[in-house]
Amino acid sequence: MSAKFGPAGNSDSFSKAHRSSLAAPKWIADFGLDCYEYQCGKGVHVGEETAVKIGENARAAGISLSLHAPYFINLANPDPDALKKTVGYITAACQAARWMGAGRVVIHSGALMGRDRREALEIAKKSLVEVIAACDGQGFGHIALCPETMGKLGQLGDLDEVLELCALDGRLVPCIDFGHLYARSLGADDGAEAFSRMLDRVAGALGPDRAGAFHSHFSHIEFTPKGGEKCHRTFGDDGGYGPSWAPLAAEIARRGWSPTFICESAGTQAEDARAMKQIYQECLP
Repeated sequence: MSAKFGPAGNSDSFSKAHRSSLAAPKWIADFGLDCYEYQCGKGVHVGEETAVKIGENARAAGISLSLHAPYFINLANPDPDALKKTVGYITAACQAARWMGAGRVVIHSGALMGRDRREALEIAKKSLVEVIAACDGQGFGHIALCPETMGKLGQLGDLDEVLELCALDGRLVPCIDFGHLYARSLGADDGAEAFSRMLDRVAGALGPDRAGAFHSHFSHIEFTPKGGEKCHRTFGDDGGYGPSWAPLAAEIARRGWSPTFICESAGTQAEDARAMKQIYQECLP
């Protein structure tokens, strides 16, 4: 097996030619890519009929699907009403994923809300246990939840925190956003040595087999020294934005891992995903 590559949502080039996401799977396959992450960041608004058709079109085109749950999920909020809403957002995302046949749902870890990182993480762990129970109770146990590493300094979700969340259940899959980690480290988490170190930590926490199939977001990111992530950039942007892709591609190829890489470039996500795939393939033995 090898790594898969695809866009987060629809690139500008797709949207200029098509009005509906129903056409996205074939377009992505014709573009030479392997997967598609359907975006529900602003809420789960896709209906059953549309979701089922997207899934049918994806299977016909050989495109694997994942789904991004609403951005406003906050596992680190202990308020019971907030947790009820979080459970609702995630189970709604899982319902849409089941209609589509998507195997993974990406979820945000949450915000610190003035708490120290350990306190926020313990709250998030308790919340995630309840989320998993709710998903199991509604028949979504076959869908992997993917806690995501976050890019802002005031957010929960550095690599170690996400790995600790994933230790709660063997079905949890880390969504390692290398752009976010680059931003929250203020540019330090970049280059061959950093990528090798990070992937070693993933393997140490999850075991090599589980680690090798991680989910990932990748794009160039602009950050600020005080806040971390500012905005997503594209591979074509001037300004020296990171992280660098080639050393990460080489490290994934060297290990023989088969993660799913979803490109989140701002408008050129399909084009940049194809560039990522080409560089990765050049690194294969």
